[in-house]
Amino acid sequence: MTAGVDLLLKAGSVVLTTVLAIVIKKILEDKPKLITYLVHASAIPLNSQSPSPQQASQVNIHTFVVKNTGRVSAKNVQIGHNYLPNSFQVFPQINYQILNNANGSAELLIPVLVAGEEIAISYLYFPPTLYTDINSYTKSDEGFAKMVTTIPVPQPTRLAKIIVLGLMLVGASSIVYWTASYFFAPYLSDLIA
Repeated sequence: MTAGVDLLLKAGSVVLTTVLAIVIKKILEDKPKLITYLVHASAIPLNSQSPSPQQASQVNIHTFVVKNTGRVSAKNVQIGHNYLPNSFQVFPQINYQILNNANGSAELLIPVLVAGEEIAISYLYFPPTLYTDINSYTKSDEGFAKMVTTIPVPQPTRLAKIIVLGLMLVGASSIVYWTASYFFAPYLSDLIA
């Protein structure tokens, strides 16, 4: 293989890998991505002096978060409820509609959740209802939300991310280069010669 063909393959592999990475990133990231997670669920005992059998002895609360981690707005976000308690709060205050169904279930309809926006919905209810009895699904016009389990972890620094991306680019370029030199080098050397 001549030096000209080798140089052409090396430069072409870096350019092709960069273009492919940009195209794949655009395809995968230019859409809304809804995630949901449970922040906390608690049962708080009520300290009354003489609880009667008709009076609840505790109150249950939980907070449910919906976030758009994508790069474009999510339209018509629907948060389904098997049972929607009378006492709930959406924070921050946004426009939403409550759509009640005949079977007792309900849906909160949020017209738009912009990229990066996060809302928290806190519920207050009494036993025997549990937090698992309330929320059922979250979806938008673009698809269903992903339920995630939150575990606090330290995020890598910007420098660490840049180093990892650089190493990935070098590795992908090397794979493209070796593949191109194996399959296309004989043809390119004939064309250049």
